[in-house]
Amino acid sequence: MPGGLVALLDDVSIIARTAAASIDDIGVAASRAGTKAAGVVIDDAAVTPSYVTGLSPARELPIIWSITKGSLFNKLVILLPGALLLSEFLPGAIIFILMLGGGFLCYEGAEKVIEKLGGAKHGKTIEDPIEDPAKFEKQRISGAIRTDLILSAEIMAIVLNEVSAEDFFVRAGVLAIVGIVITVVVYGTVAVIVKMDDIGLHLAEKPSEAAQKFGKFLLRLMPRLLTALSIIGTVAMLWVGGGIILHGLHELGIHGPSDWAHGVQHAVETVTGGLSGILGWTTYAALSALFGIAVGAVIVFVLHKVLRIGAH
Repeated sequence: MPGGLVALLDDVSIIARTAAASIDDIGVAASRAGTKAAGVVIDDAAVTPSYVTGLSPARELPIIWSITKGSLFNKLVILLPGALLLSEFLPGAIIFILMLGGGFLCYEGAEKVIEKLGGAKHGKTIEDPIEDPAKFEKQRISGAIRTDLILSAEIMAIVLNEVSAEDFFVRAGVLAIVGIVITVVVYGTVAVIVKMDDIGLHLAEKPSEAAQKFGKFLLRLMPRLLTALSIIGTVAMLWVGGGIILHGLHELGIHGPSDWAHGVQHAVETVTGGLSGILGWTTYAALSALFGIAVGAVIVFVLHKVLRIGAH
């Protein structure tokens, strides 16, 4: 009996150590995979504030909370099971899903650049008159959750590609952790950003001179910050989308574009000494963005000019 108990306790200790090791593996893998998905996360955080622009300040946080719940549903209920099934039964399809998502990011980024340069706008914008605020709010939330589904699918595909060699439970844990953390970070940051002007206005009305100065600083900062976020989001879409397609083409045996971009990166690293790491990475990111805008412009042309989808 004591021998059986000792053996049982020994088995339990082995299981506990294995579980602890698995948890550690999940943490390390989640950190690695989350870093790879950073570009899409930047885009997500930059895009989301636009969904509450032009609406009542009292509705900003409720709208963001609705989008947050939709984002968690997208990641944990729709995408996580689908990603796990895909990785188990059809792992070769992951690269094609990544490239489709990359193409969407290139399309979105290129369309924004074209609109900024004077091209036709597509879809309803905040400049259009809002006849029914409640209906418009629901449309905004639905649109944000649809966009989040695409961006979340891209994030999950990037994460899954990064941990494809891990066992089933580690993959599941990493996908869940990265999905939850990214959602909390992105929409928590967005909530702070969209309420910053209200905070600034509140501080500007305080009797303290220091509070007033800081409040006025926030009020001056907000328009610049939103503009900067819009630019960063567009660049991130093009950089990430272009980079994913370059990598995907390389994986499919089309090495030319990727090899050329990496060749330029290595040439820059060779001549820049101590800054070689930063400047080399920046060079490859810039080339990825240029490739992304070229791909995106082709998709925009085909959709809006050839197929007439979304054209006015």
